[in-house]
Amino acid sequence: MPEIELSAGTVEYEDTGGEGPVVVLLHGLLHDASVWRKVIAGLRDGHRLVAPTLPYGSHRRPMTRPPTPDLVNELIAEFLDRLDLRDVTLVESDCGRAQTVASRHPERLARLVLISCEAFDNYPPGLPGRMIGAACRIPGGIPLMVRTLGWKPLRRLPVGLGALTRRPVPDEIVDRWLRPLRTDPAIRRDFRHYGTHVRRTELLEAAQGLRHFDRPALVVWAVEDRMMPREHGRRLAELLPRGRLAEIRGTRTLIAEDRPERLASLLRWFVAEG
Repeated sequence: MPEIELSAGTVEYEDTGGEGPVVVLLHGLLHDASVWRKVIAGLRDGHRLVAPTLPYGSHRRPMTRPPTPDLVNELIAEFLDRLDLRDVTLVESDCGRAQTVASRHPERLARLVLISCEAFDNYPPGLPGRMIGAACRIPGGIPLMVRTLGWKPLRRLPVGLGALTRRPVPDEIVDRWLRPLRTDPAIRRDFRHYGTHVRRTELLEAAQGLRHFDRPALVVWAVEDRMMPREHGRRLAELLPRGRLAEIRGTRTLIAEDRPERLASLLRWFVAEG
């Protein structure tokens, strides 16, 4: 896997290379770029797909500067700049950093796609978000959280992956996501620092900035989402000047896991149509 040295540390990323429109895929907390593996398989032909692994707890290279949501916003913008990615379709699932990037750093973006993500005042989102926040604040909380999520009989609980997907995520993928937190104290320090430096007004400010984002935007929302209110998807589509809404059934937050073929089809259409 290629990697790039940025001002806050080394970021690994997947890059399919080749010709075609550039699509940058951003994942959520406690996942890495592998959450996009099925979507990448469906979009690889005719697109250049770039998927960084952000310092959200499943990264394998500790940061040289302690990560915060605001630092990750700048890290994403720096990543696009250092790789000289232009006319990018920026896609994000679960987390909300792409909203701030589109508001503050739109210069390299041609399109924006927001997929069942944190928005407005739903930050951190739902019961899992509150659980992660508590784990980061309580001594010993992160190892306990990892042990709980790592125990296979508990993975479908509403405080874990059961809130994110309708269908079980393969055990080897979940193990991959949890391994850095389980084995590396430096990754646990990164995750704790990120989780205790959430600025709760960030996405409310980003929403105001999105009112001036004048490029095509697609909001894709899971009808059965347990963490991200359906109304938030509709509000995002309405405030974006060129926003469109697509609602998908048969999935929860991680549409890339539950309905990857449908999501890849929507992205292919949106990039070509835009």
